[in-house]
Amino acid sequence: MELKAMKWIVGATALALVFGQTPARAEYPEKPVEMTVLFGGTAQTIGQLLADLMSKNLPNPVVPVARTGGGGSVGYKYVNATDPDGYNIVWNSNSISTGYHGGRTDFDYTAFKPIARISVEVPAFAVRADAGWETLQDMVDDIKSSDKKLKVGASGKGSFTHLTTMALLDKLGIADKVIHVPYDQGKAPVELLAGRIDAALQWPGQFISHAEAGTINILCVTGKDRITALPDVPSCAEAGAGDLDITMWRGLAAPADTPDEVIAILEAAAKTATGSEEFIAASKTVGFEPAFADHAQFGEQIAADDKWIGELIKDLGLNQ
Repeated sequence: MELKAMKWIVGATALALVFGQTPARAEYPEKPVEMTVLFGGTAQTIGQLLADLMSKNLPNPVVPVARTGGGGSVGYKYVNATDPDGYNIVWNSNSISTGYHGGRTDFDYTAFKPIARISVEVPAFAVRADAGWETLQDMVDDIKSSDKKLKVGASGKGSFTHLTTMALLDKLGIADKVIHVPYDQGKAPVELLAGRIDAALQWPGQFISHAEAGTINILCVTGKDRITALPDVPSCAEAGAGDLDITMWRGLAAPADTPDEVIAILEAAAKTATGSEEFIAASKTVGFEPAFADHAQFGEQIAADDKWIGELIKDLGLNQ
């Protein structure tokens, strides 16, 4: 750089300081933003796609980093300990409440500031096709009329899917005739097809290809309505499980003191990503529902869900 040009830059900076101005800052984010992904499977698939799509609308990329374990607690603890500067966010879910009320974290949802809700997933309850149960009621009648114990897969005590499974079995009146069999996350179809379990509740994307092949029967989904990916599968309430209505939301959050202007930038990028054709197309094959909500609406839902999750965990004795 020529000496004359350098003197001009130094002089301009000095004048800005004299008149109470500061040199323009680079636009946030000035470096990559780490998105902590808490789980594998569907959560990881959606999270990676979301990060890629958000990166197209930001000066620097959003980079998904897997920090799994402890029903999400490993990742939540990591992000909670980072600086609230917008460079560490978490791909969160109802697991923030199951983790706290289940005793895996010593902080609740208020440790984070909501950015946006992105999607909703409705768990599906499935059995092996050779079990002979075409409907949920077939299974219930068989278990109740015999000495059989239903071997149900569980991907972690106190996890969202375990909590939902317990709530479903309680509604069906067979919770006392169940043996819970632990397995690694994402292994539900493998365990079902190998005959180690009789039933499992997981994300639809894990079951759809097997259901199409005729090896697994999906008996119901746990939300109050049927889902786009499984239009012929009834809700569990339709199938006889009373008023059961449990869904999993996923979204983005940052440490509680993250500046509002940073939250707004991330929210805008997330909204554009969620409404894209690519994201909507993926939802139909992976098995989730795009469901954008802004930071305020998302915050209200998190607080409301935390209340009923805490009450349900207590009622089912899963906080002991």
